[in-house]
Parts: sequence; C-alpha cells; structure tokens
Amino acid sequence: MDMRMIREKLAEAGQDHLLQFWGELSEAEQTELYLQLQSMDFQELNSFFQNAMKVSGHIKEEKIDEKMEPVPREALGSVTRDRDMLKGWEEEGLLHISQNKVAVLLLAGGQGTRLGVSYPKGIYDVGLPSHKTLFQIQAERILKLERLAEERHKVKSTIPWYIMASGRTMESTKQFFAQRNYFGLKKENVVFFQQGMLPAMDFNGKLILEEKGKLSMSPDGNGGLYRALGAHKIVDNMESRGIKYIHVYCVDNILVKVADPTFIGFCVKKGADCGAKVVEKTNPIEPVGVICKVDGKYQVVEYSEISLATAEKRSSDGRLMFSGGNIANHFFTLSFLKDVVQIHEPQLQHHVAQKKIQHVDSQGQLIKPDKPNGIKMEKFVFDIFQFAKTFVVYEALREDEFSPLKNADSQDGKDNPTTARHALMSLHHRWVLTAGGHFVDENGTKIPAIPSSRNGPSGTVTPDLNQNLKDVTDLPIKCEISPLVSYAGEGLEKMVSGQVFHSPLVIDEMGIHQLVKNGL
Repeated sequence: MDMRMIREKLAEAGQDHLLQFWGELSEAEQTELYLQLQSMDFQELNSFFQNAMKVSGHIKEEKIDEKMEPVPREALGSVTRDRDMLKGWEEEGLLHISQNKVAVLLLAGGQGTRLGVSYPKGIYDVGLPSHKTLFQIQAERILKLERLAEERHKVKSTIPWYIMASGRTMESTKQFFAQRNYFGLKKENVVFFQQGMLPAMDFNGKLILEEKGKLSMSPDGNGGLYRALGAHKIVDNMESRGIKYIHVYCVDNILVKVADPTFIGFCVKKGADCGAKVVEKTNPIEPVGVICKVDGKYQVVEYSEISLATAEKRSSDGRLMFSGGNIANHFFTLSFLKDVVQIHEPQLQHHVAQKKIQHVDSQGQLIKPDKPNGIKMEKFVFDIFQFAKTFVVYEALREDEFSPLKNADSQDGKDNPTTARHALMSLHHRWVLTAGGHFVDENGTKIPAIPSSRNGPSGTVTPDLNQNLKDVTDLPIKCEISPLVSYAGEGLEKMVSGQVFHSPLVIDEMGIHQLVKNGL
C-alpha cells in the first residue's frame, strides 16, 4: 500500500480527516479503506460538491414560472387524443422489434428500504395470486412481446434486457435471475451492469465516515446511468447487436409496458431522438415533476419549483396546461445515447439531497442524527432531455400504465403493495370485461358492467378506447392474467367471451383457474 501517495492526495484535497482512525484499524480494515480511497479522484469530488451547491442555491433563488412553456401539440402523442393513430404506431414498433432493433434498459439500483425490506425492489412480492415478483412480471412481458412480433412478422425476435443495479443490489439481483433460469429469457440477452457510487459529504464538503474505516457511500442517482454505460461499454454491446432504439424505465412500476411498441412506434414515426412517456396529473398540486420547455429546452420541473398559480393554469380545452407528470419512462435512439455518453455526460450537474447520515464523530462514536447533517449528490436520468434535437412526449393513462411501488402498507396508503396489486388486478379485470367476459358475485348474480369513466385497454395490443368497460362496483375484483397470455389485453376473446367468472380469477398459460369464492 502506497500510503504516502494517499496521504498527499487527501491533504491536497482537504480530506485528511479520513485517516484519523487508521492506527485503530485491523489489517483487513486498513486494506478496505485504502482500496476505497485509492479509487477516488478527490479533486473531481470537490468540484462536484462546489458545482452542485452552486446550482442548488441558484435553483432556490430562481423563479422558473415565467420561463415555462407547455409541450406543443405537434410534439405530443396521446392515448386519448390520437386514437386513430395508435394502431399505426403499434405496427411501427412491432416491426422494429421483429428486426431486433429494440432493447430495454431497466433502472434497478434501489433497495426496498421504504418497503421495510433490505433486498432489491424487483424481488418484492406484492401479493398477487401467482406471487410473481416485479422482475418476473417484466421478464414475461418481454417474452410475450417477442412472440407477438414473431407472430406478426414471421421472424424470430429478441429484445435484449440491460439491467443497471447498484453495489448494494447487484449480487442478489444476479443470483435471483440465475436461480430462476432468467424467467425463460436467454442468459446472454440479460446483461447486468453496475451504477457508480459517490461518497456522502457534510455541508462543508468533507467526506463522511460511516465507520472508522469505511466511507459513507450511496448510488449516484438514476442519472448515473450514462457514466455507467460508458464505463461498462454497454453502448458498444448494443451497437454490436444492431440495436437502434432503447426503452428505459424504473423497476418499481408494476404496470410498466416494457418495450411498449406503441410508444416506440410513435417516437420513431416522429423522428425523435429522445422521448418521454407521461401520465396526466390528478390535480394541480399533485407532488410530481412535469415535463415542459424552459428557455426553449425540455426538462422536468419539480412541483416545488413552481407557484400554485402556474400549477393551476389551464389550456383552452380545460386540461391543466402543465399536466404531463414524469414517470421515469423514456425512449432514446442509440445514436443519441452514444452522444450523451461520449459528449454530454460531463456537462450534467449533480443534484443535492440533504440527508440524515449516520457517521462516526471525531472521538469515533457512532452518531445517528435526527436532522440533516450532510448531502448526497445524484444525477437524474431526465437531465439529458436538454440535448435532444427532436424531443417528443407520449401521454398514457395512469390507470393502465403507472402504479409505483415505494412505501410499505403501514405508511400513508399511497404507492404501496396494496395499491400496486389492486392496480394490476383492476387492469386485468377490465381486460376480461372488454373481451366479453363477466363476473358474478358470491350469490351468482351478474355484476353489471358500465363504460369506464377513464378509457382503458381492450382486446388488442393497442387499446380500442371506446370499448373499455368496468364493473359497477368499487370493490376490487381479484383477477390476474399472466403476461405470457396477454401483453396488453389482446387475444383474450377466445378464452373469456361469453364466460361468467367468480373472483378470484387467474388466467395463465395452463388455462383458466377460479381459486375460491372469497379471498386470495
């Protein structure tokens, strides 16, 4: 170990406090800390800190409202406003999938800490009748889409799946996939890579020790994707496979339409190099970032950055002017992604999050603070919208495509396992009704169906939004349809049309199962 070089680097960067407990460490602990310190560019970290704090202060002072412009209609595609275009967009997307030009990129670095578990979110079981995890549901959607493209175009189709995990989730994620034989996907088409980590700092830019011989580290945000893509040569891998288009999404959305052919087809037909899928805000003050133009460039503006007056502005059609809620669901061309990785990534600024960071004090005592004592720096995946030459926005229906899993059931009743489970079963319930099936209650009385108040999916891959139905009840009908049977409600008529079902209902590749009359 070249300790002289390490001490010089630390002293030069004003970080020599990191060795204050060196003499108390075991040989193994010294080696671990040395390797941590050796891998770091302290001058770069100091620069990150200074720039991030400067940008953070500037954002707090800046009034962004007057610079905001809504997404122009020509850059917007919508499930509800462009119904006659959906089938053509879907066909375009399926064509590119059949030509092996589409890949999916999953952001799966998060642990389920807020869910009350220490393992990766993708491994979580929300309590479906099948007990499928988020990873399995998404893998099966990829498999089904490959088959749909093959049926349509009579050629074998492959959608490579790139999975970005973090240092804390990588090994357990890889092990989970290997133990389950990659859920039927070919091992060589599931590519894992690791996002970077950054040390936590106090408000003066000093790195924080979480133990006497260990720095406090955390993932560098989902925008760390771009640096990781370069470091692990993932773009090169995509290029070698002939990939042209990439769908990027977060692991925690149980309703995500992985490699959605309609979204991909829309973006390709528009000639876009970058696109974002959004859902309409439920109300002006919903705490979600919105996609809009600021100073002529597209970006996500957080709800905390705009006034209530701006949030409440409405267009001539009565809709909110800034209604496109960001759901971390994006389209990139490979050429755009390549430019981001090779040219633009160093220009991205870190965002600052003030955190309560466990640490050891100068006496070596473990401190668990009750208020923020430092910062963690991260980049966001949407920070690269500004570099797009042609940016488009695709508006989907929340009830069909967005139900994130973030909190434990014991928390505020939002974005938890129960809401995610109900969202998926409600969607599948509507598919059955639209395909001509019906449900009866425990007395055998048919539950009447009425048109949905919000248009949703039907029996085609692209929804026929005039046909969507729901049962006239607010109680959730327990219904689960395997992605291997239907990707988006298509192909169910032959199985359910004219049939009457009890809840819970499960439809999988083995057939139709009605488990018991009550409960799961």
